[in-house]
Amino acid sequence: MSTWLVTGASSGIGREVTEQLLKRGDKVAAVARRTERLDDLAKEYGEQLWTASADVTDTEALRAVVDRVFAELGRVDVVFSNAGSGAVGAAEEMEDAAVEQQIALNMVAPIQLARAVFPHLRAQGGGRFIQTSTMGGQISTPGASMYHASKWGVEGFMESVAGEVAPFGIGITMIQPGAVRTDFGAMMSVAPAIDAYAQTPVGGIRQYLEATDGKLTANAPGDPAKVAAVIIDSAAMNPAPLRLALGSDAYSAMKSAIQGRLNVLEETKQIAFSTDFDQ
Repeated sequence: MSTWLVTGASSGIGREVTEQLLKRGDKVAAVARRTERLDDLAKEYGEQLWTASADVTDTEALRAVVDRVFAELGRVDVVFSNAGSGAVGAAEEMEDAAVEQQIALNMVAPIQLARAVFPHLRAQGGGRFIQTSTMGGQISTPGASMYHASKWGVEGFMESVAGEVAPFGIGITMIQPGAVRTDFGAMMSVAPAIDAYAQTPVGGIRQYLEATDGKLTANAPGDPAKVAAVIIDSAAMNPAPLRLALGSDAYSAMKSAIQGRLNVLEETKQIAFSTDFDQ
């Protein structure tokens, strides 16, 4: 039996991971804004499930919850950082509060969670930190600039810090799902429209959202149960895989984007070399 700390545990992939862990006999410290959504699991699994209500963007509150988890449960084998949301709109359509919320929730909160748990993981001799990213951490689409900014940012942090904590036996894995059939679309915020963007790709995204009535991922290829199972299994992989693409759409889209960047880099090789001092 292992012990997991899961943020964003009340819905989507976080909920699915929590359920699968409990079913196999593991202990879960589940953190969510609305812990009442976990009441059914608490009733069924009793002391296997430890819950705490917290806004992960409140750094002091997040640190307090982390300290409580380790104080009350002792060792935590895996930390699954899953809380997050999406936002749609052209960059200039986004209100300041929406920009700040995306960065705070999708980038700053995972960074602060990692900083809060690392001392505990070091003290216990190691552990695993799994971060939910997305294929949107390697690709980008018009109309989701702030979402991509937050995900690209957290991927940069995780890739860098992985080398910092590896000597302490702490492994880091970034999960990069494609579209998964969860309620993610229903929780997405949409910026007020500027008419100038109506006939642009951003306008097309708005039309699609309206046509799907918020059910953005209703026909997504990704199976949340299978995604959750791979996330759980990844904790036993040694060494920890730095990134795991989940979904045929994620694999194809990221491969195309990465290859495109490599092509551009190669095309501009002579320009790059031309800026060195003459030998």
